[in-house]
Amino acid sequence: MTDKTYSKTQHTDKNNYDYITITNDENKVRIYTLKNGLKIFLAQNFDAPRIQTFIPVRTGSNNDPSDNTGLAHYLEHMMFKGTSKIGTHNWEKEKVLLEEISDLYEKHKAEQNPELKKEIYAKIDEVSQEASQFAIANEYDKAISSLGATGTNAHTWFDETVYKNNIPNNELEKWLKIEKERFSEMVLRLFHTELESVYEEFNRAQDNDSRLVNYELMDALFPIHPNGQQTTLGDPEHLKNPSMKAIHKYFDEYYVPNNYAIVLVGDLGFEETVLLIDEYFGKIPYKELPKKDLIIEKPLTEIVERTVKSPTTPRIQLAWRTESYGTREAMLADVTANILSNRGEAGILDLNINQTQKMLWAQAYSLGLKEYGYFSVVAVPKENQALSEAKEMILEQLELLKKGDFPDWMLPAIINDFKLQRLKGLETAEGLATNLYDTYIKGRTWEEELSEMDEYERFTKQDVIDFANSFFKDNYVVINKEKGINDQLLRVDNPGITPIKINREAQSDFLKEILNDKTKNIQPEFIDYQKEIQTDLVKNKKLSFVENKYNEIAQVHFIFPFGSDNDRDLGISTQILQYLGTDKFSPEDLKKEFFKIGISNDFKTSSGQLTISLNGLESNLEKGISLLQHWMSKVKPDQEIYNQFVETLLENRDAVKKDKNRIMTALTTYTKLGKTSRFLDIISEEQLKNAKVEDFTDRMKKLFGFPHQIFFYGKDFEGFKNYIPNYIFDEISAIPEPKKYPEHETTGTVYFTDYDMVQMEMSKIGKGKAVNPQNFGKINVFNEYFGRGLSSIVFQEIRESKSLAYSAYVSYAPNSELTHPDYITTYIGTQPDKLQIAVDTMNKLMSELPEVPEQFENAKNSALKQIASTRITRTNIFFNTLRLKKLGIDYDFRKDIYHQIENLTFSDVKDFYQSEIKPVHFNTAIIGKKENLNMDAVNEMGSFEEVSLEKIFGY
Repeated sequence: MTDKTYSKTQHTDKNNYDYITITNDENKVRIYTLKNGLKIFLAQNFDAPRIQTFIPVRTGSNNDPSDNTGLAHYLEHMMFKGTSKIGTHNWEKEKVLLEEISDLYEKHKAEQNPELKKEIYAKIDEVSQEASQFAIANEYDKAISSLGATGTNAHTWFDETVYKNNIPNNELEKWLKIEKERFSEMVLRLFHTELESVYEEFNRAQDNDSRLVNYELMDALFPIHPNGQQTTLGDPEHLKNPSMKAIHKYFDEYYVPNNYAIVLVGDLGFEETVLLIDEYFGKIPYKELPKKDLIIEKPLTEIVERTVKSPTTPRIQLAWRTESYGTREAMLADVTANILSNRGEAGILDLNINQTQKMLWAQAYSLGLKEYGYFSVVAVPKENQALSEAKEMILEQLELLKKGDFPDWMLPAIINDFKLQRLKGLETAEGLATNLYDTYIKGRTWEEELSEMDEYERFTKQDVIDFANSFFKDNYVVINKEKGINDQLLRVDNPGITPIKINREAQSDFLKEILNDKTKNIQPEFIDYQKEIQTDLVKNKKLSFVENKYNEIAQVHFIFPFGSDNDRDLGISTQILQYLGTDKFSPEDLKKEFFKIGISNDFKTSSGQLTISLNGLESNLEKGISLLQHWMSKVKPDQEIYNQFVETLLENRDAVKKDKNRIMTALTTYTKLGKTSRFLDIISEEQLKNAKVEDFTDRMKKLFGFPHQIFFYGKDFEGFKNYIPNYIFDEISAIPEPKKYPEHETTGTVYFTDYDMVQMEMSKIGKGKAVNPQNFGKINVFNEYFGRGLSSIVFQEIRESKSLAYSAYVSYAPNSELTHPDYITTYIGTQPDKLQIAVDTMNKLMSELPEVPEQFENAKNSALKQIASTRITRTNIFFNTLRLKKLGIDYDFRKDIYHQIENLTFSDVKDFYQSEIKPVHFNTAIIGKKENLNMDAVNEMGSFEEVSLEKIFGY
């Protein structure tokens, strides 16, 4: 049991606002409630002069009308379109046309005749054209980015819609002014183009294998509850037949101050912040919420089995329904899931299935929702195993759980791990703010949330055994995900939207007011790395130290200045190590020992560096180092385990070749680097099968005899220096020379890979000149202005004006290492019948940099504000120096970038564009269904080559 008790205390601040704190809350969260019911959660975090903001609304897809599913999510999109003040330059004229469009949508929804529906839609398109003359696209985003905001986004889920921004603290009042305006009223402008973007998002979801399984799982688990009967994206028929009146009604009913909260965590003053919030949001009136009937599911009394198909590797998922988040049953389900799978460490599934390689992979988890929840196990069988075999193996592991066949130390170790993960989560402004909004959405108090660990600690092993025996009956859902053709895919015709006017250069009076209201600038702070990083030399090894000022968690990193370019098989050697034990510990016992002491280990191999990291309580760090070095120096070769590993690795390689996202990554890399890239330089199946396990374990045994440096992040550097000499050995090995991989020119070839999917995804990659850090300021502003973000030129044209894609961007990526080239990448994911116009639009945009002075100034000022209010903290202090070293820089280079941006003109960026981007030739990567490929569009891009999976993966 912890020695802390959490209880609510009432206070009154100096301005006579009442608020609540919780005793022993280390984050000192204050919770206010305004007279209109608005909840305010405030906490201080002085890492940087910024504030993480969330506005969580207690409504989501579960409140969608049954004949208008997807409404909450679509409303979330429309919250970025402005109001009668934001996003218009003639509201009186626009308003009349929007009302006409709304009436037309009601007619369109009611009309049953398909031909008449098309006529009505054509009229909607026509009136939308007229209305767009008065609209200003993305003006909310222009306003919010002018503050120097980052992370501008929102999401909708079952019972929540959450609006997100991270802002400089000197812009708090302007942020409140903007958010108060958009939460006061909703204007559904540019409606039909955004609807098409939502449909593209729906198409992306159809190509998402995880969603396919999850939709079927939830439908079976919740046959009457909205958890299973209403997806967040909605029914496609409802998306095609929306009602603007229904969206307005939903907004008026649920977007009321007593149904949302303001969560702010960062560099803020409590009293002045509450005054400002009340000034802007306190005037929005309280409103009774609609009465909602409680939907109660009947208990599951049998096994419900379903099958879905897609091109990816087969897998199986079992799930049992639980009670709601925070209930005893949901908490015990959470503990049980962690006894089976505790972050891949020492759970029953971790050790009995994954460690022994009986299947490709298996994992348990639990999900607690506001109403109900579920416990689930996912398993990916080997190629020669049936899904039914995988199911039986899962059920066998659950039987072990019922018998209490897990060690007594496991439960306390899991609770300690819960505490450790919470400590990590709450140390950042975003982590704490996320926890606060989640607590609000689920209808829990902060006191209940903080007391949760005490509740977990009260559970005994017998409680878990009793729970397992009463909970795991023949009352579950099974989803068999087979490999095959998904015959449920919906392929929709392009509705033929006429591109709308986006009035890029127009500004509303509201935006002008925001831009003209100057706040006192935050002065940038550039870090003195030599001052912040302590260094020492111990036994000829460089030690670096950064103090952890936040908690008792420590990290140690052993950093070796060589990677897979120096030794191709280094990465695979670290993977094999995970399955092997020593003369003292079996592989399973090693996992248990690490988990017992709460220390996690991680091996990361890149092309030029190997990093071995340990993370956990500082008091146990030396034990972790000792265990790590015992494991690596005394690793016990086992040819049988190695042969199993090879079999599993080869099956995993095969599984990767069925995954759309992994295929696109491989195709893009091939398009960029060709057939001689390091991505394709892998150990072959023949080499793997002919190798001896010692070929790999010998590398691990000798590793600490190679040059390396050590980075320690914690509190007690002197204590660390006292014991670390015991774990430093003489350097007896030299670093092998790295292999050089050519970086070919991109010469206009189109590479295509066939995959059964709804969308086409296209990425163009062009090789630029060698990296030049003196261009970093220009690159920063170019990306902000032209290529990335909600108010960029590309986003406005591709998505806002023409509704060609849900996701589209252009990105200039400077290389991380001197003498290597930069790369320019464009991306569009769209319906096949929109590919031609998407290609033409992107080509036109890339042919000449559009000049919009106001937008350029906004991008420039946003970049300056972001740099000025950003602070480098924690382990980033050290790892930034490693990154800068590759560029030949030994100081905080942001200083140079900041000063370059201060003096930057559009002419500078245009010159950069003309010299560094316009001359570049691009290769193109396309993935999609071949029969849907528009060859006319493809031939315009260059010579066409269809590439096989074997070619792009190298096996």
